[in-house]
Amino acid sequence: MKRRSFIKAAGGAAAFSVLPRRLIAGSGATPPSETVCVAAIGAGGRAASDIEGLARAGARIVALCDVDLRRSANQRAKRSKTPYYTFYKEMLDRHDKEIDAVLVGVPDHWHATMAIECLKRGKHVQCEKPLAQSFHEMDAMLAEAKRHPKLVTQAMNQGHAYDTIRDFREWVEAGLIGEVTEAHIWCPAKYSFMDALDEMKKTWEVPKELNWEQWQGPVPHRPYFPRFLPGSWRFWTMYGTNTLGDWSCHLMDPLFWTFGLGLPKTVKAEVVGDWTPERHGLTFPKGVKTTFEYVKRDGRPFKLVWFDGEACRSVPVPSGYKDDMKFYPPYNSAEARGKRDGMTNGAFVYGTRGVIEYGHHGANYLRMLPDVTLAKMRAEGGCPKEKYRRLPGSNPDGKPFAEFITAVKGGAKVGSDFAYAGAMTQCSLTGVAALFDAGRTLVWDEARRMFANSSAANAQLRQKRLPGW
Repeated sequence: MKRRSFIKAAGGAAAFSVLPRRLIAGSGATPPSETVCVAAIGAGGRAASDIEGLARAGARIVALCDVDLRRSANQRAKRSKTPYYTFYKEMLDRHDKEIDAVLVGVPDHWHATMAIECLKRGKHVQCEKPLAQSFHEMDAMLAEAKRHPKLVTQAMNQGHAYDTIRDFREWVEAGLIGEVTEAHIWCPAKYSFMDALDEMKKTWEVPKELNWEQWQGPVPHRPYFPRFLPGSWRFWTMYGTNTLGDWSCHLMDPLFWTFGLGLPKTVKAEVVGDWTPERHGLTFPKGVKTTFEYVKRDGRPFKLVWFDGEACRSVPVPSGYKDDMKFYPPYNSAEARGKRDGMTNGAFVYGTRGVIEYGHHGANYLRMLPDVTLAKMRAEGGCPKEKYRRLPGSNPDGKPFAEFITAVKGGAKVGSDFAYAGAMTQCSLTGVAALFDAGRTLVWDEARRMFANSSAANAQLRQKRLPGW
């Protein structure tokens, strides 16, 4: 191409980049000069925080949807001029031409249905974690996202946008702890209502502010029970994914990214207490130890051991561990607040020459045991050379939202899209399924996308869904 023709073509491309959205429909990107218009499915709890994060990143919230008027009250008051709906398809229909992207911030059992619907409508999707409540639905989400390569998808494991996850990978790849062989992750959160199952037999009145049928949506419907919500739906096998599903995307993220992990070779769930599927299968145990056997990106074996709830009492403590607190106080207890990260979640990553400890989101509170913190290493000039781009901004909590908006406008891709975060989701779902054949080492058959030796666990990989939702 001659220089004059090249300049003319480049000028035309530049002019094209600022055309109104309506003139580039289907391109998969909002022009950098325009505001990204977001509709929110879910307007209370975590979704409300996501709405505020998107708004601070420059998005315009054009519509809200929530089936619970109590949970959405603050957002409705704050955005009183924003149209509000109680059924998401009505919102999507009425604002179709206005919506660029959709936030899916609802309970787990709705994620796949809503995300797939939005992708089919040509909308970018930011979805809360875990991305799906059942293994087969995650496969469906991945397939739909693959059919729309120009659409941005993002899972809300916020720590993937933080600097510390990059520091962690650089530490490992620089060989600071040698060859990494295994990791132990702990999360003392206990998502169990074993002691409340008899209460379900009573008749409970549905609050007038809640559309209970729409809250359940595609899941086989049950009578209302106040312990199902808000937030506590994570405690129930028909709506949530236990502590493992809720927290794995935060705590496993540094390991999945650094070592290129996907689905495990084997899974073994060991239950703490007297939980059995026959008696307690509607809720989760009070503690679980789950062991995943992997092969890393470099072809070497790697073991990941997950401890949650009461199982955290059995987490091995590395030799030379130093801390001024009682190890693993109850989740979010007064004893835990103000100590280390205040959540008492974290991981020990074992190498042939040392151990790294990190906290929950994005490998925060990173240090090499016993006392080499990130701040200390920086002060002493010992940090490895930066290999991975840091996202702009000084506030870590704002980075994932800015990353999403930038990607929708045609900028750099997000780090934790459905393809990446889907692997962590499905790993956790194999662990949840393994509960139903606890105590056995289950072998994963990748070709058939199921366990090779457990019909009981396989039955949990695919959850029943109702048509019409």
